[in-house]
Amino acid sequence: NPMTTNTSKIWGIVPAAGQGKRFSEAKPKQFFQLNGQLVAEHSLSRLLAVSQLEQIIVPSDIDCSWWSQVPCISQTKIKQVVGGEQRANSVLNGLLALDQVASDNDWVLVHDIARPCITAEGINQLISVVKDHPVGGILVATVDETLKKVAVDNHITATVDRTEHKLAQTPQMFRYGLLKQAICACLEQNIMPTDEAFAIESAGHKVLAVEGRRDNLKITREEDLAIAAAIMTSQETQ
Repeated sequence: NPMTTNTSKIWGIVPAAGQGKRFSEAKPKQFFQLNGQLVAEHSLSRLLAVSQLEQIIVPSDIDCSWWSQVPCISQTKIKQVVGGEQRANSVLNGLLALDQVASDNDWVLVHDIARPCITAEGINQLISVVKDHPVGGILVATVDETLKKVAVDNHITATVDRTEHKLAQTPQMFRYGLLKQAICACLEQNIMPTDEAFAIESAGHKVLAVEGRRDNLKITREEDLAIAAAIMTSQETQ
């Protein structure tokens, strides 16, 4: 029904409660400096540049002192709520925070706080491709290297057809009602979804893959900061 498309709002959720222990014991990775601002500031300000988003919910450790160094957290469009133990718990907290304002047919755009190189163009592309889809979709990247299956003893057991595989990115965009149902169903079965698409897939729905940009890097390890800095510098000159 084309009528529903026009009235469906888009809400943002940026789970930011994670500790990112692979990265640093000192502080969560979203609070590292990157080209003069903290990672979290970059990620949130790039979402704020997308006018189609009604509001951006940030499930997080609200008492964490680092937030005082993230200026855009105080923007009226951004609302902090208490984060959860794992990513899925945080996203669910974000969904529940929207309970009074979002309808089941609305869209929820979930983005990693540790993906500061996302472009407004990339987000808008995902929105435009997915907006008429009954379920939703995610940004993905192609696997450009040869993909190997490796056993626990570090020996290769197979070479996998990389054309059948994609790397999941964020944003991931799903119908509000479906996403809430899917995450609740996973948590009730003690399944911990690593991303929103996993929860939606587990509920038996088909998710659209939308090819994004290779430079939508997730900061996971310390050396990723240098790569992200280079990406941002090149994006400014494009």
